[in-house]
Amino acid sequence: MVTTVPPHVHEGQAALVGKLAERGLLAPPWREIWERIPREHWLPEQIWVQRPDRCEPVPVTDADARYRLTYSDSPVVTQVDDGRTGGPGVATSANSMPSMVARMLGLLGLQDGMTVLEIGTATGDVASKLCLRAGDGKVTSVEIDAGLATQARANLARAGLAPAVHVTDGAGGWAPGAPYDRVVATCALRTVPAALLRQLRPGGVLVAPLVRDFASGLLARFVKDATTGTVTGSFHGGASYMPLRAHRSTVSSAVDGTTPRHCHALLDGQPDDFTDPAFGLYAGTRLPGVHMTGSPGRLFLWDGAGAGVLAEEGWAAVYGRGRDLWQELLRVWQEYVTGGRPPLGDFGVTLTEDGELRTWLRTPDAVVGPAHTVPTPRP
Repeated sequence: MVTTVPPHVHEGQAALVGKLAERGLLAPPWREIWERIPREHWLPEQIWVQRPDRCEPVPVTDADARYRLTYSDSPVVTQVDDGRTGGPGVATSANSMPSMVARMLGLLGLQDGMTVLEIGTATGDVASKLCLRAGDGKVTSVEIDAGLATQARANLARAGLAPAVHVTDGAGGWAPGAPYDRVVATCALRTVPAALLRQLRPGGVLVAPLVRDFASGLLARFVKDATTGTVTGSFHGGASYMPLRAHRSTVSSAVDGTTPRHCHALLDGQPDDFTDPAFGLYAGTRLPGVHMTGSPGRLFLWDGAGAGVLAEEGWAAVYGRGRDLWQELLRVWQEYVTGGRPPLGDFGVTLTEDGELRTWLRTPDAVVGPAHTVPTPRP
C-alpha cells in the first residue's frame, strides 16, 4: 500500500496530472497510473532547484517552496556532485520533468505482457509507472549509483512495488533479463550502447534522450526491424537530461585569449534562430566537434581547441586563433535555409552496430555528414 500522505499532496498531484492531460500527454491508462502515487513520495528530504549556473538547495524547513517545486512541471534535483559534499553543485540525479516523462512513456507504446528495461532508476518514479502498466515481473531497472538504487528500492517497496533493480553501469544494460520488448533511458545518451541494441527484441522499441554537442538534446524513438535487425529512429522534440555517466563530456570550453579577435554584427533573428532543435541537429551533424549552449539572446560556441564565439547584445565576438566558428555557423545556416528549413520531423537516424548515429534527411540514403564532405541539401 502507498504510504498515507496529507490531502494537499494528493491535490497537488491531481492538479499536475490534470495539466499533463490537458496537453494530451496522458492517454489511457497512463492518467490513472500517474494519479496513483504523488510525486512527493519519490523525493528525498533534501532537494535542489536547477539554476543556470548551479543547483540551489530548497530549505528543508520551507514546505511551501518544496510543494511549489514538487508539483510544477519542472525537474527536481535529488542529488548533486554524485553525492559528494563540498562540490560545485552540479546536478547528477533528478526526478525528471513530468511532461518529459509522460512524452517518453507515451512513445514507448507499452502493451500488456511486454518486458521493459529502464536505464537509470534514480528515485524509482519511472520504474513505478512501468510496473503499474506492465507488472512488477516485467520491469528491470539498472542504476550505477548504489546509494540511489538502495533508496529507489525503499521508495518502490513503500509503494507496494518490487521491480528488479540492479546496481550496474547502464551502458551494459542487463543481459540476464534480455531480450526486452521495450527499453527506456532516463539519462541522455551520446551514442546508443551496443549492449542495449543486442538486448532489444526484434520489433522492439527504444526511447531515449540524446545528448548533443550542439544545442539542446533531443528525444528519440528507435525501432528494431523484426526481419533485418536494422535500428532506425525518429525525433520527437527537445529533451534536456543528465547524461549517462560514461557519456559525460570532457571537452574544455576554454578559449584562447580574453580579447576577441574580431566581431560580427548580429542580424535579425540571431542568435535565437540557431537554438531551434531542428537546426541544432543539422548543424551539429555538419560541424562535428563544435559545441554550443544557448539561452534567449545569447549563444556560446567552442571547439575544445581554443576557438570560440560569444554572441549577445548585437555582436558575435570571435575568440582564439584558427577557426572562425561564426562564419562556419553562418554557412551551415545558409545551407539549412536553402534546403527549406526542414522541421525536426523530416530528420531520421539509423544506428550502426556499435550504436553510432547516422543522421539523414527525409530518406535514409540522404545522409547528413560533416560540412566538408556533404553537399547542400535541397527541399
